[in-house]
Amino acid sequence: MRPPVTMPMSPQPQETIANAAGATSMAPLLTGDEILYLDGVTVSFDGFRALNELSLIVEADALRAMIGPNGAGKTTMMDVITGKTKPDRGEVKFRGNVDLLRYDEAQIALLGIGRKFQKPSVFEGHSVFENLELAMAGSRGVWYSLFSRLNGEQRDRIDAQLEAVGLLDQRHGNAGALSHGQKQWLEISMLLMQEPELLMLDEPVAGMTDSETERTAELLHEIAKTHAVIVVEHDMEFVRALDCRVTVLHEGSVIAEGDMDAVQNNERVIEVYLGR
Repeated sequence: MRPPVTMPMSPQPQETIANAAGATSMAPLLTGDEILYLDGVTVSFDGFRALNELSLIVEADALRAMIGPNGAGKTTMMDVITGKTKPDRGEVKFRGNVDLLRYDEAQIALLGIGRKFQKPSVFEGHSVFENLELAMAGSRGVWYSLFSRLNGEQRDRIDAQLEAVGLLDQRHGNAGALSHGQKQWLEISMLLMQEPELLMLDEPVAGMTDSETERTAELLHEIAKTHAVIVVEHDMEFVRALDCRVTVLHEGSVIAEGDMDAVQNNERVIEVYLGR
């Protein structure tokens, strides 16, 4: 059961908001189609600002790439969205009216936000099919899965998901025997079995072959037809293959947004990446 939704927030015009330090930030313009809204989010660790008045909007059923040099704040941003880190100040809203700052990590996962870390995390001692069965159990837990039987509809759903990622022929094989790329696809499938509305992936193609990388771009385009997807990535060729809106972070703030050509030709982005 999802936690109750409280504190409704209606779409509002762009406005200047004063923060606790007396500075001002421009609140993003809301249209009503947003699944994720961050405004003025600031996180400091021992005096270092990992996020600095970060403002961001992600639309529902959108594919978004997030790039930036090391230390730009990408991981901290995901930590804040998933409840692992609480910001010093700012707003973090999900589906328009859900204040994510009121919930912990487990509750936020139940709300419909899935996160995949860079290294694949699958149950290598179980079959590929069993991995999705365990993931589908959700809050029912592993104990429930081990002592319950799937109905035909549930089996069909698992098979359909495996077919979508090209793992149907490996359904009875051991997950530990899959290639690195296949394990990444399996973990993405495990997240999808939990029916998230927003999926966040951290460097999903790291360590993949060229063919696996190409297949992953195709897969994420399919997923983005029914889910919002945020991809944090360093591989610029992969980001170009995603052919989506790109957000560039630097020192905890957004410095550019647009398609890949636009951000690559942005003077500020060139300065950050090339050190000019």
